[in-house]
Amino acid sequence: MASLRLISQRIAPRILAVASQQTRGMATEKQIFNQIVSTKNIRKITASMKMVSAAKLKGDENRFKAAKAFNAWTGALCTEPIVIGDDGPNFDDLPQRTLIVPFTSDRGLCGGINTFITRTVRVAVKSIHAQGKECDIIVIGDKGRSQMKRSVGDLITRSATDIVSPGTFNLACGLATEVLEAGGKDYDAILIVYNSFVNAAVYKQAYKVITPLKAETIEGDDVLGNYEFEPDDKAEGLEDLYEYLLASQLYHSFMDGACSEQSSRMTAMENASKNAGEMIDALTLKYNRARQSRITTELIEIISGASAIDKKK
Repeated sequence: MASLRLISQRIAPRILAVASQQTRGMATEKQIFNQIVSTKNIRKITASMKMVSAAKLKGDENRFKAAKAFNAWTGALCTEPIVIGDDGPNFDDLPQRTLIVPFTSDRGLCGGINTFITRTVRVAVKSIHAQGKECDIIVIGDKGRSQMKRSVGDLITRSATDIVSPGTFNLACGLATEVLEAGGKDYDAILIVYNSFVNAAVYKQAYKVITPLKAETIEGDDVLGNYEFEPDDKAEGLEDLYEYLLASQLYHSFMDGACSEQSSRMTAMENASKNAGEMIDALTLKYNRARQSRITTELIEIISGASAIDKKK
């Protein structure tokens, strides 16, 4: 009986040590297992969002093609959209007072489309102020408003958020009315900054410069001189045409930006799913190593305890 008590006293600390190691090992394994499960759930979500964005992109592409054909008539009254290249934008030709209208998204998880627009707006503001000119900003989209508040917040006069998707021409008309009511007619030009869709993997930043339509230009040329206006108030007719021109350009920019947003979100979710898969593989390897280490430690402790008992017999 005394020898059995002595053996139990010697083995008890080892049993407690093994139990504590098992507890720590199981807790670590449980944490890694939970991380694996959470990452798998995230991968399911990102894969689903990619599929949803791909479906939405198809519809946005069809609407953009219609908007592009609808907006073709504006080429005779204003300059073509300028795509920003590797050399960056050039805003030296802007008039004295400019209203900047950047198109951004209301939702995130769409890559860097909003960051690129914000960067272009900051460059435009810096260039305009360096020339001693003036500018104000009307932001379209909540994400762009949040980003621009930190750098050019004092220039933001109005913003439009929670815009219904998919966009329509009626929505563009509402945006045009908001821009004009905010004093859009008092500016020498309206600068629209947006993302231009190229394909499902590529989009670029572009901008349009829209100037008010007047009966005669500074050079004395007669605007739309080959057309007759009824009633004879040509200035009023040009003012209404300018509002329609602005709505058409906003509609085209809105549809172009919507395609870019969905393509960027689809790419972002694809990359997120890929990264989640790589993380799952790394965590699985780590989990297997921790599990193998725990089992090995348990076997060593059991064999050591059995050997100690055998030696005492």
